[in-house]
Amino acid sequence: MAENVVGLTVQKVVEPDVDQGVRVEKALPPQDVHAVSDGRDVESHLESEAASSHVVDYETYPPPTEEERKTLRKVFDSIPISAWFLCFVELAERASYYGVKAVFNNYLQFPLPAGGPGTGAIDPNKPNSHAGALDMGLQAASGLTLLFTFLAYLIPIFGAWFADTKVGKYRAIVYGVLIGAVAHVIMVGGAAPALLQAGQGVAPFLVSFLLLAIGAGIFKPNVAPTVIDQYRYQREYTKVLKSGEKVLVDPETTVSHIMLIFYSFVNVGAFFSIAVVYIEKYHSFWLAFLVPGIVYFLLPLLLAVMYKRTVRLPPQGSDLNRFVKITMSALKSTKGNVFSKNLWYNVKPATLAERGVTVGYSEKDVDDARRTWQAVEIFLYIPVWYLNDGGISSLLSNQGAAMTSNGAPNDLLNNFNPLSIIIFAPFMAHVVYPFLERKRIRFGRISRMTFGFILATISGVIGAIVQYLVYESSPCGYNASTCDGVSPISIWWQVPNVALGAISEIFVNVTSYELAYARAPEHMRATVVALFLFMTALSSALGEIVIPAIIDPTLIWAWAAPAIALFVQTIIFWWRHRHINDDAFMTHEEDFQSLRSEEEKIAK
Repeated sequence: MAENVVGLTVQKVVEPDVDQGVRVEKALPPQDVHAVSDGRDVESHLESEAASSHVVDYETYPPPTEEERKTLRKVFDSIPISAWFLCFVELAERASYYGVKAVFNNYLQFPLPAGGPGTGAIDPNKPNSHAGALDMGLQAASGLTLLFTFLAYLIPIFGAWFADTKVGKYRAIVYGVLIGAVAHVIMVGGAAPALLQAGQGVAPFLVSFLLLAIGAGIFKPNVAPTVIDQYRYQREYTKVLKSGEKVLVDPETTVSHIMLIFYSFVNVGAFFSIAVVYIEKYHSFWLAFLVPGIVYFLLPLLLAVMYKRTVRLPPQGSDLNRFVKITMSALKSTKGNVFSKNLWYNVKPATLAERGVTVGYSEKDVDDARRTWQAVEIFLYIPVWYLNDGGISSLLSNQGAAMTSNGAPNDLLNNFNPLSIIIFAPFMAHVVYPFLERKRIRFGRISRMTFGFILATISGVIGAIVQYLVYESSPCGYNASTCDGVSPISIWWQVPNVALGAISEIFVNVTSYELAYARAPEHMRATVVALFLFMTALSSALGEIVIPAIIDPTLIWAWAAPAIALFVQTIIFWWRHRHINDDAFMTHEEDFQSLRSEEEKIAK
């Protein structure tokens, strides 16, 4: 946490003791009350006004000089309590999402174990066996698992549009929670032993499967932007610490720190799945689905407790409409040539004014469109990276099922991904990044993502090597996946693969969240986060394409081919985008006002 917080004198902003010293006016004029009579509450209206009517107090928040910007050590600002609370909300939702998803593969792929209690659990006398229920096979299990991921990361585009234009991010979060609650109830009931033993478990599972994907899709794109929204003064300023050192409080450092905390909470929730895989193996699937559901039902309570302390911005569809209009005008001006150097210059208000054309958007609106599409271009590199983070779909669990587990569930190691992040994210936030800053070593956003891609490439190579060793030592050779016996190689040899893939997420996913928020128009942030999340859906689609290859004896290439593709992609990524390391992290309207003033002085 930063050492102290100073107040901000602005008009009509939120929460005096929570949001960094900003104030709220106690009442709305009558005309403002009528303005919010469409269903949005007065508090949300105040917060919207606050977001759009900042009066920056340069005495309280002294901006840095160019020299200070280059020489002062950058620190992060304090984090409002409402942001911490929303991280707990994310933790509970991810605990349920990853908890149930962790057992999907075994539930779908394998039959009820012979000698087991009929709940999906194993015969205790066979510790190297694995849980199962629906007996749909590897390819069907892989296909449905990928479909679930695809839907959970495709639906956010609708969820973000719904939030940004119709109901606001906070209300969309609530709707997503309610849909997910229904899904959990159906999923638990559908895994009842009587249904599984009668072979009737498929239909209720698919219904709950679909509802959970919809709920997660509406919830997910709105949480991260709402967390960062709680950090209200998103401009750089200088302050003097108690030690006497003058430092630069930096928005990029602050947002990066918030997202590292957020992502740590995501993975604390995901780590919950380790308990769930033991429940499925030794007790039942219905209990494995129920326990994450119990955690999930904490969400309405958490949202109710902190409702009034949370900054809740109402929807404003005008940003999205304006963004689309600018984008279409830019494409029209270059006849669809997205690589034209004049793509955005042609639609700037100043450029059009020279031709006698007046438009209703600003220079910043055009720059926001440019920066947003630049972020989306960066996101397009994520699908191939994601294929290397733990392997394609059920590949890691399938590999584990062919290895000696000594009683550990075959899908256990896959769930050590969150543990690696829980350990490494705080280490990066409190040790590595501060050390780099003290040494004035620049580790920019593109450098971080490139490093993450390299780690994931190594992870994929390790997966291929382990698969080769499994084949060579399995009693069934290159048919290890369907073998009753297992390789003598311990399942714990999967740890390096899992850990490196997980650590790569800290550099790729966290940075992508930052880019999605910082480069998007203010009321389009959920939409741009959804576009980032959609890359996971594209990765799942790529996985669906290669499912025919996820079969013995070609599983080595199921690991190696994505690693080779990512290696080539990483070189292209660095070459094309390294300049963004030095690009402005976040822009504000006053930046363009000062630029216009300078241009007018030069013109005179």
